[in-house]
Amino acid sequence: MSVKEYLQQAFYVDKRITGKLEQLDRLNALATKATSTLSDMPKSPGGTTSGLEATVVKIVALQEEINRDIDALVDLKRDIAREIFSLSNKEAQTILEKRYLCFETWEKIAVDMNRSIQYCFMVHRKALKKIKAGQRV
Repeated sequence: MSVKEYLQQAFYVDKRITGKLEQLDRLNALATKATSTLSDMPKSPGGTTSGLEATVVKIVALQEEINRDIDALVDLKRDIAREIFSLSNKEAQTILEKRYLCFETWEKIAVDMNRSIQYCFMVHRKALKKIKAGQRV
């Protein structure tokens, strides 16, 4: 895995969490739409679960999965931050932090830092080489 791929992991974990949160919202919407049918008919002896109960079980499982993913993302971001802040160049630290921890676009980074995009690319490229040279990834 290259240094850049290592640093980009947090972005993809964050996107995965966002997708799961959207799934959770849809499941919650389904659960609130569900209605139970009241009937005096006896239930089956097999004790099959109702649709609402199954949905609630899925919601709880998905919430637990999201919590595990968030824990992993926090750990990953901490490790990535450690790599970024091990660099001596504060400008490089800022560019890498904005790109790999805040997920900002190159355009936004350049504007925020009052630099050209090409300059940000150059600092980024040099910083990645220094991280790779340290072989801490």
